[in-house]
Amino acid sequence: MDGIGSAQGWVYSASSQACRRNSPVFRREATSSASPLFLFQKENPMKTKPVLTLNDVNAILDAAQKEAEANGWKVTIAVADDGGHLLGLRRLDGAPAMTPDIATQKARSSALGARETQAFEDMINGGRNAFLSAPMQGLLAGGVPVMVEGQMAGTVGVSGVKPDQDVQVAKAGIAAVA
Repeated sequence: MDGIGSAQGWVYSASSQACRRNSPVFRREATSSASPLFLFQKENPMKTKPVLTLNDVNAILDAAQKEAEANGWKVTIAVADDGGHLLGLRRLDGAPAMTPDIATQKARSSALGARETQAFEDMINGGRNAFLSAPMQGLLAGGVPVMVEGQMAGTVGVSGVKPDQDVQVAKAGIAAVA
């Protein structure tokens, strides 16, 4: 037998040898167990987490744009994954040239800090100036996490109007997928 379902039990893992795309090489290692041992057993299942799909990103961007346009606000909206990596960006007509960078940094800072960027701005305004040396750039209000089932699936950053208005646009976008 090839190890699957055999009485010897095998652990399958990717080899250190070069693997062709979509055709992984496996090695077999005998285990002391009499039954097959696989990497992901029922007793210790792999954790799962929600993620934003392309459809989610587009829904967020569409809803946020609708909110901004309804109020006559010229903003840029950035959507990032839970690691702060950009998934989508929309700069509305008339939004200042610096807003794409700021919105992206707000989304990234929200992801890295796992909270709204308003908390960072409040911390700094409250006198904790040392936080300005944190390795994040978007420490202004307007970065909001997308929470799904109590876990962060991504973030939205908005730039171009007053802080509370940036947050309002971000939350309108998030409401499309929440």
